[in-house]
Amino acid sequence: MFIADFGADGNTAIAPTLLTRGIDGDVPSRPFGGDDEYTFSPDGKTVYFDVRIASTTEPWSTNFDIYKVPSDGSAAPKNFTAMNPAWDGFPLASADGKTLYYLAMKRAGFEADRFGIMALDLANGNTREIDPNWDRTAGSLQLSKNGKVLYTTADDNGDHALFGIDIASGKATKLGGPGQVEGFSAAGNNIVIAHSTLKSPADLFRMDASGGKATQLTHLNAARLAEAQMGDYEFYTFKGADGATVQGYVVKPVGYKKGKKYPVAFVIHGGPQGAMTNEFHYRWNPQTYAGQGFAVVTVNFHGSTGYGQAFTDSISGDWGDKPLVDLQKGWAAALEKYTFLDGNRACALGASYGGYMVYWIAGNWNQPWKCLVDHDGVFDNRMMGYSTEELWFSEWENKGTPWDRPENFEKFNPVDYVKNWRDPMLVIHSAHDYRIPIEQGIGAFTALQRRGIPSEFLTFPDENHWVLKPQNSVLWHDTVNAWLKKWTAE
Repeated sequence: MFIADFGADGNTAIAPTLLTRGIDGDVPSRPFGGDDEYTFSPDGKTVYFDVRIASTTEPWSTNFDIYKVPSDGSAAPKNFTAMNPAWDGFPLASADGKTLYYLAMKRAGFEADRFGIMALDLANGNTREIDPNWDRTAGSLQLSKNGKVLYTTADDNGDHALFGIDIASGKATKLGGPGQVEGFSAAGNNIVIAHSTLKSPADLFRMDASGGKATQLTHLNAARLAEAQMGDYEFYTFKGADGATVQGYVVKPVGYKKGKKYPVAFVIHGGPQGAMTNEFHYRWNPQTYAGQGFAVVTVNFHGSTGYGQAFTDSISGDWGDKPLVDLQKGWAAALEKYTFLDGNRACALGASYGGYMVYWIAGNWNQPWKCLVDHDGVFDNRMMGYSTEELWFSEWENKGTPWDRPENFEKFNPVDYVKNWRDPMLVIHSAHDYRIPIEQGIGAFTALQRRGIPSEFLTFPDENHWVLKPQNSVLWHDTVNAWLKKWTAE
């Protein structure tokens, strides 16, 4: 990380000064880091930042620490959080410069641990957790005008909502209505949010700092939305594995008519510690299937975020059990509740962990499906433990390394059930995917071809774990939609 002054003319930058002297690491972090990973003290004399030291341990470490450094680069950075071997990050200085707020996990090696909100007294070094009784994981922080409330976002029962956290008591208050807060800025007595729902892409809204109804400020997509059709959606709950309440949602197809049955796209989210929420996304958007005449069903199975940390934790070491039960029970509940779903014309599709589950379903629950779509999924769990760039992920989820705990890697390994595969499958895997390397997709496609199961393979030589380029995305959607239509045609 560098800092540079501008000359007297305000345009000419002076040679930058390296602030992260002696540190081997990315600031901001890769691939998701942003400007919420560093902040200035109110007087501008100190920079606080978080970083994970690269070295040889980076692939199996989640240990981010927070450092401070003089903004003139006159001294080396000092580590504030070396005592915590888990993730510390997203620093924010109080307006008076006396307190540093930040987020911290407690379990080393677990990226989906709960982020608690911490307060560090910069005078004496004492820390306290502000929100120990709030069972959600916080996002990046901003302060209210009076310095008494911290604003943050968190997954919450199908929403990604804005919350105000009272610093003195730790009480969390949900601000605003349902949907997805993509970003926010707290300024004075107002908060401006970027907000979307399953039927509306993000626009800017203004709300009072205490919450309440938001006023829309922008209508960036109004002209396009006027010409577009969206499927209506509804969240539903059911009793899943171990009798737990599990949530999902159903999206009606565009042009829905009462009394008619429609083919179904059964979408399985990745992560696995993630969720399908009330948002408008540009990858795996259920409206793309609704627009093609499909109903959509999705389930936030055990392991999903927004339902408490214990629910999130429950998938680790149990990839093929409780989540599969939830998907099965959620599918049955949707068929019973929504009579327009044609259970005889349905395909399951998913990416990453969702892709793992598609491979697992192919060998362990293939009865309902006319076809399957797998994007960048884990086909051989054991090889995943040797080849992924995120070794910490594989080792946490399987409670050890492949050589120390081989039985855990084999317990729910899709490759061991290829003999049961029968459903036509589209496999998609990109060449620059180092999280789940392309050999996983090639192996699955080879198995399909060798067994004589109808199958196709789509690869993108210039994409990673996600398909990000617009023309590639068009090809992706065209290929997936054609596959779904081929196998669900009446």
